[in-house]
Amino acid sequence: MTAPQPPSAALLTDRYELTMLQAALADGTADRRCVFEVFTRRLPAGRRYGVLAGTGRVLESLPRFRFDAAELDWLADERVVDDATLAYLADYRFTGSVVGYAEGEAFFPSSPVMVVEGTFAEAVLLETVVLSILNYDSAVASAASRMTSAAVDRPCLEMGSRRAHEEAAVAAARAAVVAGFAGTSNLEAGRRYGLATIGTAAHAFTLLHDDEASAFAAQVASLGTGTTLLVDTYDVRRGVELALAAAGTGLGAVRLDSGDLGVLAHEVRAQLDEAGARSTKITVTSDLDEFAIASLAVAPVDSYGVGTSVVTGSGAPTCGMVYKLVAREGADGALAPVAKAARGKTSVGGRKAAARRLGADGRAVEEVLVSGPDDEVRGWVSDDASLRALHVPLVTDGEVDPRWVGADGVRRATERHRASRDELPRGARRLSDDEAAVPTVALRLGD
Repeated sequence: MTAPQPPSAALLTDRYELTMLQAALADGTADRRCVFEVFTRRLPAGRRYGVLAGTGRVLESLPRFRFDAAELDWLADERVVDDATLAYLADYRFTGSVVGYAEGEAFFPSSPVMVVEGTFAEAVLLETVVLSILNYDSAVASAASRMTSAAVDRPCLEMGSRRAHEEAAVAAARAAVVAGFAGTSNLEAGRRYGLATIGTAAHAFTLLHDDEASAFAAQVASLGTGTTLLVDTYDVRRGVELALAAAGTGLGAVRLDSGDLGVLAHEVRAQLDEAGARSTKITVTSDLDEFAIASLAVAPVDSYGVGTSVVTGSGAPTCGMVYKLVAREGADGALAPVAKAARGKTSVGGRKAAARRLGADGRAVEEVLVSGPDDEVRGWVSDDASLRALHVPLVTDGEVDPRWVGADGVRRATERHRASRDELPRGARRLSDDEAAVPTVALRLGD
């Protein structure tokens, strides 16, 4: 049986990308070489760092960014663009190059997390799909990182699928794992990206049966004594008694999904220990966010299940990333800096490289943005041992680097996030409102 082919990503875009293309094709500027930069002007209120996620999904979308017959016919029927533009789109392939921060890396205001270079025609069409992926995935990962930080060594489990669009749920699960979540309830995310999947039973299973005892007995018979039994459908203390009666002291875990979780966790831990079930773990769910997780730090909780808060960015559902033209080919064939000057939405012209300056203790002290003559910035390699270069090649002449996609890409992103977060300055993980964990400074070559 042939696996279904993923749909085209070409219409996951805004109309003005195509109308700009039409005008540029008509006036001869479509082939000008351009550099676009993805960055955010500020972090959400109270956040001290962001986490880049979705890079692998952007790269996976490039081979699907094709205008096939169905897309072209619809554009023609709707008269979105003219025939010359349709002819261009029929042969569209991105043949440019992309560099950027490795997925999982921490970022700060003005960090050039992705740099796209190609003709205007090739690069401008990618704006919406790049931003829609990076803004959502990075919002989820940034929230998830705060949660895994608050949880310290206790696992966080993503279970927010029912609170998101079905495809967003897959993206959210992936992003949460990049930021340290141990698994997800979403099976498609598990299949697509090799993520660990988790889940046993909801209250509906208990309510299906005539009583709690028969529900627990059925679950243990099916899934074994290592399963997790949900003990708060009726009375928690009685639920724990019945769970132990069904599975014995080898019961894997109990789950608490309501009430004062801190108080209940202490009571249930005492009850389990008194019964000899010292190895039985306690997992808690019920509208958790990073603040609730932090408040449970002293409770005898073994893992946290997080749903709504993580898939919605825990109050910051987007990172505010933008995709701005920072350099374009001039009449002399050289790349010239361009910048937006609109009040409150300024950009800094010219190609930029990026590095993170580390102190003697190995912790970050500055985000360094390198600018200057284009050829110098493009090939910039620092001889300063305190600077860690942040840009890595993602796409070269249209060819996607396979290291950053699929399950391997998620594993690399998870490792990068762990290392990146560990090098942030002390205090960067505090949940209280504060400024960005490190300042962003400029380094201009040739000065």
